[in-house]
Amino acid sequence: MVDHRRLGRELDLFDSDPLIGAGLPFWLPGGAAARHAVESYLYELERRAGYQHVHSPALGKRQMYELSGHWRNYADDMYPAIRMGGDELVLRPSQCPHHALIFKSRQRSYRDLPLRIAELGPMYRAERSGVIGGLGRVRSIQLNDSHIFCPLDQVVDEVAGVLRLMRQAHAALGFAPSSYRLSLRGDGGKYAGNDAGWQLASSLLREALDGVDYVEAPGEAAFYGPKIDVQIVDPAGRESSLATIQVDFHQPEAFDLEYADANGGRSRPVMIHRSLVGSMERLFGHLIEVHNGAFPVWYAPVQLAVLPVADDQLPSADAAKAAAVDAGLRAEVHHEGSIGARIRAAAERRIPYVGVIGGREAPDGLVALRHRDGSRLAPMPLAAAIEVISDAARPPRSR
Repeated sequence: MVDHRRLGRELDLFDSDPLIGAGLPFWLPGGAAARHAVESYLYELERRAGYQHVHSPALGKRQMYELSGHWRNYADDMYPAIRMGGDELVLRPSQCPHHALIFKSRQRSYRDLPLRIAELGPMYRAERSGVIGGLGRVRSIQLNDSHIFCPLDQVVDEVAGVLRLMRQAHAALGFAPSSYRLSLRGDGGKYAGNDAGWQLASSLLREALDGVDYVEAPGEAAFYGPKIDVQIVDPAGRESSLATIQVDFHQPEAFDLEYADANGGRSRPVMIHRSLVGSMERLFGHLIEVHNGAFPVWYAPVQLAVLPVADDQLPSADAAKAAAVDAGLRAEVHHEGSIGARIRAAAERRIPYVGVIGGREAPDGLVALRHRDGSRLAPMPLAAAIEVISDAARPPRSR
């Protein structure tokens, strides 16, 4: 069975250290390179879909979380407040209060809506020691997050648009969700807002899910609103939520958010919480297992390993690597050990392309490409080889 914890360490993607702490993995260069490629893809996908990206601090005053309802309903998952002068600062468990205040920081008109604010930012969850492990459950999270502020009559179209964008992102990354779940308010529990608001929010999500197979899950809603959970299954058959869409009437009221409406009055926006792929940690835990570490070429940590057959070809190999890097590829030169051992090692590391340069190739500036699936190409000029790999490594949005 593929386990991302074992494979991620074997492939030098991530690791951990007890001195840093449990639930706080660090990303090694290979994992960081893959993650950067995915983050860049998501940023561009969102930009083209009309999202505006922001940065906000990972701390906030306790008062902000009291207003948002997190302190009352979510405190068990938050770290204790840090006293600083006369303030109590809290490591944020979510980005929504910050984004609500970004909306409030400027005068807004109905002409500005829908306003789609996006951020890949840090969050912190006080996960119990017994549940943390690998990348699936961590205490420091980098979340692909967004909040859409819109009038009530735009909610269904916005949620449907998010579902389409999710499908595009998931297909590009090479996986499909296992199921969709409509998480609703249950009996009892800590929920903000009133019955009418919950019923309306739930009906809007049902309308947006028209044509999508889903199951309803009472009692699984967020404290501020119902949500669509996009589910994934790991190799052991365990199901978890990867991405979500939530409709929230509570926080716009709590933070007194308003915009100038078409009638010259003031109206309250609806707040849609949305993540296309969830956290980078949980996403990559899933991607490692889905692909058995052999990521698509466009976000593979190393896309080309250049192998000189003998030391005489090392200058040609170094030149080939430099040309590949200059073309935007992630490339390395491997020169230790026999050529057969190096080819096997590159395959074990799931590197998509190996470029062999021997005594016949070097004088004419050629390289013999091998793909990790075992197929080989006839020796070709270096520029042509780089073009072959660059075409395969182009992110899906550019195809």
